[in-house]
Amino acid sequence: MRSRTENLTVRVIPFDVDGFAGANASMLYAGGFVPPLDTAKRDAPHGGPILDAESQLARFRTLFRKVESAALDPGRSRDFIHRLAKGM
Repeated sequence: MRSRTENLTVRVIPFDVDGFAGANASMLYAGGFVPPLDTAKRDAPHGGPILDAESQLARFRTLFRKVESAALDPGRSRDFIHRLAKGM
């Protein structure tokens, strides 16, 4: 199962969590030990630019923290996905 890979974390935000209306695009935030080298990418219908300017990264760090605080932890996310899959 890929969700148990050491360098990958899958987290789910259930539909009933408030505050994410209109959040219709995926986001990738690649961060490391040297924050100025971080990179963010948000998909959009017209393609997604790679963002690496500090002002853009600051905005995405804030958004990522908000998403992270609303998401289920990795174990509960796996359980959620398994329950949905069984119901299909």
